[in-house]
Amino acid sequence: MSDELKNDLFYVCSLIEFIGRKTKNRRSTIVQILGKKELQRQLEIAEVNHCLSFEQVSDEIIEYFNIQEGDFDTVALCEYNVPSVESIGKVYQRLIVSVLSEQNNLVDVLFEVFNSFISDEISDFNSSVYYSNPQYLQYSYLEGKLLD
Repeated sequence: MSDELKNDLFYVCSLIEFIGRKTKNRRSTIVQILGKKELQRQLEIAEVNHCLSFEQVSDEIIEYFNIQEGDFDTVALCEYNVPSVESIGKVYQRLIVSVLSEQNNLVDVLFEVFNSFISDEISDFNSSVYYSNPQYLQYSYLEGKLLD
């Protein structure tokens, strides 16, 4: 995977995290609402959107897709310092790159990761999952559960 595509993936993962926080929705809900076609489009225009604020891009997406406010407020529940949107975007980007194989489509893997159990685990900022070793996250994801 090229560095440019990794950067685009990082941007899209961070954008999903930003929209999830802003609308208080699970990250899986956001990717389901957007769908694979829009996720692909966001990857394609990420290089352009990099120069815009997350606020502006997310407002357009929230309005266009009529994303309603949910009740999954990971920021309010956090008892410690809330990790940055970009920190969580990087966690997702690394995980997706680590499980992506030549046979897989990037958008399919992105969609699957955000719809898996690990997404809610990463969103639990009171746990240590989001700052766990990338290999631990990879193997946990592949096993379908957090490893002991």
